[in-house]
Amino acid sequence: MSTTLRVLTTEQKQQFENEGYLVIKGLFSEEQLVEIDTTFEDISHQTIPGYFEPKLDADVTDPLSRYPRVMHPHRFNDVAMKYMLHQPVMDILADLYEEEALAAQSMFYYKPPGSRGQALHQDNFYLKVDPGNCIAAWTAVDAANEENGGLLVVPKTQDYDIVCPEQADSKESFTTHFVKPPKEQKAIPAVMDRGDVLFFNGNLIHGSYRNKTKDKFRKAFICHYANASATSISKHYKPLYRANGEIAEYVGDNPDGGPCGEEFDNFYPH
Repeated sequence: MSTTLRVLTTEQKQQFENEGYLVIKGLFSEEQLVEIDTTFEDISHQTIPGYFEPKLDADVTDPLSRYPRVMHPHRFNDVAMKYMLHQPVMDILADLYEEEALAAQSMFYYKPPGSRGQALHQDNFYLKVDPGNCIAAWTAVDAANEENGGLLVVPKTQDYDIVCPEQADSKESFTTHFVKPPKEQKAIPAVMDRGDVLFFNGNLIHGSYRNKTKDKFRKAFICHYANASATSISKHYKPLYRANGEIAEYVGDNPDGGPCGEEFDNFYPH
């Protein structure tokens, strides 16, 4: 029997269970979004080895060379840690899991004009949360749509097995993996306003468009979580954090090589 606080309606829970994703409007306030904007604008002018390594001075044709994604900013920045553990997000996750959620990863995407998208993929291929699954909380720091590289989701693929990906089109995707959706399912845009949060299941097939605009960034703060009853996860995502900031020491390393075998075990695109 769940003892978690119910914050979602029955319809919202059914949407997540039936479709594999759910958008919650306005979960971050404008004041909080300004703090996130300011923090990552400052980070964008630095080099932080292992986490953010832009080509600050080079004349590059790929906008993502100047503005790559920031990996695990919660490991070096207090604001990122604070918003990875944002209480409204943690409450919704606890409701979706019907148990406590553990924070595993944070990322920040700048996605400047002209940036390639990200090919369709499944998050739990990388996180390897077991037993259970990861859930992503994808926060639109800028409005996200089909023009500026918003997210694509393939509804009802949350029950689709984790599969070994194919090679992605490098002209369109900055990552190398591509998961082909079932032929009866199509990717649809998740159109979001600034401050909205998209929650989605770790098996759900999703990706993003190229940013086709000339002058609009599509910034996003993205975190991944595990259910508290999980006993293992890929070692790259440890340590995991409880909502109060304590480390969940009991979660071990998942040694499973996944559907591709051991040669993919150390692949770490997220």
